[in-house]
Amino acid sequence: MLLGILLWIIGVYLGLCILLFFFQHYFFFRPEVLPSSFKYDYPFEFEEHDFEMEDGGHVNSILFKVPNSRGLIYFFKGNSRSIKGWGKFAKDFISNGYDFFIMDYRGFGKSRGKRTEMRLYNDSQQIYKWLANKYTEEKIIIYGRSYGSGISARVASWNNPALLILDSPYYSFRFIADRFGWFLPLKYLLRYKIPTNKFLTKMSTHTHIIHGTKDMLIPFNHSEKLKEDIGENLTVHPVVGAGHNNLPVFPIYHQILYKLLNTATNKKKEVV
Repeated sequence: MLLGILLWIIGVYLGLCILLFFFQHYFFFRPEVLPSSFKYDYPFEFEEHDFEMEDGGHVNSILFKVPNSRGLIYFFKGNSRSIKGWGKFAKDFISNGYDFFIMDYRGFGKSRGKRTEMRLYNDSQQIYKWLANKYTEEKIIIYGRSYGSGISARVASWNNPALLILDSPYYSFRFIADRFGWFLPLKYLLRYKIPTNKFLTKMSTHTHIIHGTKDMLIPFNHSEKLKEDIGENLTVHPVVGAGHNNLPVFPIYHQILYKLLNTATNKKKEVV
């Protein structure tokens, strides 16, 4: 009897490990796939750009333009939907005089190809180089939202943008997974580690974090831990009472964003 129960428990445990290893893409990503013929429709002026990667992957993106731009926001979106829906976030940045660039990760929207952690980094870096040929780095602000915060930190650590802003970031992807799957051997199962904390230690660019104190998906303590690790080169701006998906509802969010955007590309490295 006891042996049967033990074997059942072992079987369930192994089953969970196998399920996570082979199907973690379905747990971590909720993409909206669009046909290649899909036509974007936004109330702002924009350009659609496509990038062909060396391994055969294809990345689709949108660049919103404003007259007499002060610089560029390179925006890394979260893990759901496509840029069809994320395009609405452009208004908070173009209203401050910035061009706004956003792409779909592979498997999202009109982007195609196998998605891995390293390919996410490499795709993002290749596009950064393309953007840096259009805008000097002193005019580029990298903004990472939720899942995109770790990828944006990786790209910022490889380059020298004017500023890195992280919106509701995670300490590391592993740290998030430990919260729910602490009983599993995640070290061997996870295909996505994305150690935001390690990337930030390699940066000279100042990092600003905006995070809701009532965030239930990525708790505020992730940002507190990042602050402990990074110290003076990182500033945390808590939005008291905000959750994970409602930061723009709070006026303080827009006040923080306005201050950062209106100082970042004027005097690099002196944003406070």
